[in-house]
Amino acid sequence: MPVNYARNLTGHNRTSRGNRHLGFVLAFVAGAINAGGFLAVRQYTSHMTGIVSSMADSLVLGETTIVLSGLGGLISFLMGAASSAVMINYARRRHLQSEYALPLLYEAALLVCFGLLGARLAMIEGLFVPITVMLLCYIMGLQNAVITKLSKMEIRTTHITGVVTDIGIELGKLFYWNRRAGPAQPGVMANRERLRVLTTLVACFFTGGVLGALGFKYLGYASAALLSLVLVALAAVPAIDDLRKTFRHRAN
Repeated sequence: MPVNYARNLTGHNRTSRGNRHLGFVLAFVAGAINAGGFLAVRQYTSHMTGIVSSMADSLVLGETTIVLSGLGGLISFLMGAASSAVMINYARRRHLQSEYALPLLYEAALLVCFGLLGARLAMIEGLFVPITVMLLCYIMGLQNAVITKLSKMEIRTTHITGVVTDIGIELGKLFYWNRRAGPAQPGVMANRERLRVLTTLVACFFTGGVLGALGFKYLGYASAALLSLVLVALAAVPAIDDLRKTFRHRAN
């Protein structure tokens, strides 16, 4: 990966193009973690809507075990998002280039831990759920907060409900019949570029899901470590830039 391209993907200075390309890669990673993780823990770990709905149903049915299990996943996702915000704001206040790279490197380290220790962690009970479930939910929250903050809430990567909704809205505009359009009443126009971006996000998430499921099927937990290499490739350059700046400052 070219150095300047990697710097534009996860560095401090943002562009719309960099946001989109980073979103595509992170959607792929999220799809792989979500699908591969399902084979590992038998639970989707990015779908907080489903988890909260399941908690509500189970509460009514008196199934407290499922309610507590959902609560463990929900809290883990929440803490992941909060951790990401802390790291980004810490780096931003110190004018670091790696404000968005740091959470991604942290995510890469967590994926390595999951890949190496996943089988053992699955036997350890955490907050009402196995540690593996908590870890994957935490990772999903961490990643979703990164892309949400850097894109100013325009891009999501760990779940696609909102993305598919936006695709439907743009398709509605695209097929709208502007029979009476004119200067006084502009026609309804679809944002074709936004439609392309949204469709690509869904395609990347799906492709990541397929490869993530295949990876876990044939490689087991170790497949998660391969995803960490993708994140390291994305985030290493801004982090190295900050290290070089620190060393130069100390040398002077």
